Amino acid sequence: MRIAVPSNGERGMDELVGEHFGRVPAYTIVEDQTKKVDIIPNKSHHTGGRGYPPELLHEKGVDVMVCSSLGRRAIDLFQEKGIRVYVGASGLVRDAIEQWETGKLVEATDKNACERHAFRGSGQGYK
Repeated sequence: MRIAVPSNGERGMDELVGEHFGRVPAYTIVEDQTKKVDIIPNKSHHTGGRGYPPELLHEKGVDVMVCSSLGRRAIDLFQEKGIRVYVGASGLVRDAIEQWETGKLVEATDKNACERHAFRGSGQGYK
């Protein structure tokens, strides 16, 4: 299984978890069995590229996204791509992976979505 964590840079497991998954500079992807780490730059429209983070991560074969929080529209987009999302992660990427592995994170739902990242309406994407 491939687990993605929004990251504040490219230091892999030693990088801090990014607070805003859509605007982070990179995503750290960890293979749960081998612990192999891949770092991919965030080339979504949030950083001047194209598409949304769920599309980018789906293309990289991600199964799970572990993050601090995200909005309802983002949760829907991840679900459409078959990527499960868990919220409440903090600290370093290695901490977030451990939090997920030990069941300390909760699966994202409409009820625990971040209100400040609410969908802004048709055609405007999510923040």
